[in-house]
Amino acid sequence: MKAPRYILWAIGILAFLNVAFGLVASPASAAQSTTVETPATKATLVFAQDGIAPGAKTVSGALVLELEPGWKTYWRSPGEVGIPPQFDWDGSENLKEARHLWPAPDRFTAFGIENFGYETRVVFPIEFSLDTPGEPVRIALNLNLLICSDVCVPEKLSLDHELPLGSELDPASAEVISAALATIPLEEMPSTVSSVQAFVDVDQTELIVSLTGTQPFGKVGLFPEFGEGTAFGKPDLRLNQDGTALWARFPINTVGEIAAPLSLTVTDENHGAFTLRPSTLAAAPEPPFNPAGEANGLSKVVWFALVAVLGGLILNVMPCVLPVLAIKVSSLVSSGGKDRAQIRTGLIATTFGIMLFMWLLAGVLMALKVFGISVGWGIQFQNPLFLILLITLLIAFVGNLFGLFEISLPATLQTSMSRAGGQSHLGDVFTGFFAAMLATPCSAPFLGTAVAFALAGSNADIGVIFTALGFGLALPYLALALKPGLASELPKPGPWMVWVRIAMGVLLLGTVAWLAWVMIGVAGQMATVATLVIAAVIVGLLSSAGSYGRIPVLLTIPVLAFGLFWAPSLAPSEPTPIDQDVTTSIWAPFERSAIARHVSRGHVVVVDVTADWCVTCKANKALVLNREPVVSALRADGIIAMQADWTRPSDVIARYLKANNRFGIPFNAIYGPGAPEGIILPEVLSTQSVLDAIEAAKPIDLRARLKDLAEL
Repeated sequence: MKAPRYILWAIGILAFLNVAFGLVASPASAAQSTTVETPATKATLVFAQDGIAPGAKTVSGALVLELEPGWKTYWRSPGEVGIPPQFDWDGSENLKEARHLWPAPDRFTAFGIENFGYETRVVFPIEFSLDTPGEPVRIALNLNLLICSDVCVPEKLSLDHELPLGSELDPASAEVISAALATIPLEEMPSTVSSVQAFVDVDQTELIVSLTGTQPFGKVGLFPEFGEGTAFGKPDLRLNQDGTALWARFPINTVGEIAAPLSLTVTDENHGAFTLRPSTLAAAPEPPFNPAGEANGLSKVVWFALVAVLGGLILNVMPCVLPVLAIKVSSLVSSGGKDRAQIRTGLIATTFGIMLFMWLLAGVLMALKVFGISVGWGIQFQNPLFLILLITLLIAFVGNLFGLFEISLPATLQTSMSRAGGQSHLGDVFTGFFAAMLATPCSAPFLGTAVAFALAGSNADIGVIFTALGFGLALPYLALALKPGLASELPKPGPWMVWVRIAMGVLLLGTVAWLAWVMIGVAGQMATVATLVIAAVIVGLLSSAGSYGRIPVLLTIPVLAFGLFWAPSLAPSEPTPIDQDVTTSIWAPFERSAIARHVSRGHVVVVDVTADWCVTCKANKALVLNREPVVSALRADGIIAMQADWTRPSDVIARYLKANNRFGIPFNAIYGPGAPEGIILPEVLSTQSVLDAIEAAKPIDLRARLKDLAEL
């Protein structure tokens, strides 16, 4: 594995350690080397015997590595940014080969990324093969080691020991070696485990492992390996009722082709430790759920459903709902003069329209999950076909508000309903449906939490949460339905309504312009221009313009000009940071693995996941990220600002969001030595929340930390 670039940076630290603290050597016995110490580590070579027996071809030994509290080092498959220990035996004499074994690792999180490795103490058993059997041997080890705490520090430790002729057993060293051998996973499946199987989806975004045993699993550790460069996210582990069936799902964080067949190391208090290559499944196994946990699961669903109701209610007052408010105002104004029963029925129909959209959206997300496609809140705005449909509907709705045409039912259906004494409320249903559709580019407080729970759970969770979300979004309509007299007190219909309708239409024209800009980023210039022209032609074919119809026609011309001439010249041909303004130089392209590298150097990393279609993201930038004092804070030394553009689908960004249990944007997180796991900011940013998080993530003084360790 190649060492990352920050090894070069750490050479200075290493020089500082050697000069300021030196390497402290302790006296050695005949069966062990001197102990080499640094402020954070101690290393010793131990041998089962104090010399070489006549005719002996091999010698048993071990490397004992001790780490100060809070420091960790890595396993042979270290994760996304780690480096495994590297053993260099050059300089040895009469040594043919040194074969070291890897003890079973532990799982730990560094800089928000799952890693496999060791802390406190690890012993590597080593078998030394001699060039000339029965002759003295000199063992020289140069050990390259990466250790991490709040920062990562590379160390190079040199150990040297000679074994003369002799064969006296050293009981203490032999016991250390024997104990270390017991920590090495077996290369065969234990009799208490009946099967180990694995499944990887077509897009190589997740690994699912299934184990069955003849006795229950206890405290389980699973450590998959796909060769060099592959990293995994935090697993989702589940057991069946009696604990004999284990199911685990690992996000595969590394982008690119898998380098090698799967190897799986399992550690368990009941089954021991073993390493195998599982058989491959053609389809993902269903997870076993423990019925004892279902009651808690139900209470959790109820809790998140309440959170979803609150999030849906708050969504009504988010910046993205300006076009939604236009639809609401238009609907209420047009209800003036109707009796309360008609108003109540219309409001209930609007509520049904909101719920219908949420149910359809939930159904689509369920289907996408079944096919293994990444899902998230608002991702439909990454789809050009959806944008084409939405722009066309919006322009048609604008034409309806301007009075260019009226949307009505066929005459025969209207006659039948009139004879039956009924009245159509399809317009109200459409209003609610459209309102919910236009609300989805937004994220509100509590909304992200509820959506993340739903999309990370089962299809039933999606159904419950999205129903609750729709209910929260529809609450204002339901409140008016309970007291329709509020709507009946509006002014009576009259000529003034014409100008209200035109004003609402102008607001929606602004939304059309925004969606045109979004579509340029998603589908390109020509597709956007074609959509605007086709939508305008449809409006023209439906038009029966009255005397005031010429006004909206004139207003439509600048919109088409925007699409035909202005917008294409602004659209970037290649993906670049989204905001083309004075802050562009602040933002570097998002690179997930670089987060840990920057943090290990003592930098603070600010991550902003955004998209052209995310209205809340735009509000965060306009009100917080692109204003002082945040701009100056992002430009300060030691601050790295990364921007991830999710305007178009991106597996890299989707996996990053999923690893943080988020499925929608905006998403902002700040990492640093003071917060290596990251500080997740709320959906709606404030200046103080950003500045406080940056301050909390700032680095400690490295030299002071190392000096404190040296004095322990």
